[in-house]
Amino acid sequence: MINEQIRDREVRLISENGEQLGIMSAREAFKIAQEAELDLVKIAPTAKPPVCKIIDYGKYKYEQTRKEKEARKKQKTVEIKEVRLSPNIDTNDLNTKINNAKKFISKGNKVKVTLRFRGREMAHVQQSKHILDDFAETLADVAVVEKPAKMEGRAMSMVLTEKR
Repeated sequence: MINEQIRDREVRLISENGEQLGIMSAREAFKIAQEAELDLVKIAPTAKPPVCKIIDYGKYKYEQTRKEKEARKKQKTVEIKEVRLSPNIDTNDLNTKINNAKKFISKGNKVKVTLRFRGREMAHVQQSKHILDDFAETLADVAVVEKPAKMEGRAMSMVLTEKR
């Protein structure tokens, strides 16, 4: 809330250079802000009495948006990359997929390893589970299993994350 929007009976006022001017009525505080050609802004509405500060509102708003942008820049988003395998995968193909997964994990992403079953392969789901176990075991030095292997429809999948 700014200027006339502040309807509280009493407010604690802080000047533009940060010194406390004490508790006074909202009207008095607004008059002081007008004399300084600045805005009266309610900073802590939940305090008893509410805390208001005399500042340039446009500048205050700009600073807030800049801080939010800066905070967003520092955030790191973790993507989930997927590596798809089939039950009859050859060792060299498996090694290629393992190297891809290592690359993803080293960049800080999570890796979802999916073993897809088609047609008659569905009859041999339990025999194929060892492929995912071997995959996780091979990457044990750089990754840890976040979600263990689990059947989801016609695919069995697990999620690997970077080792801390």
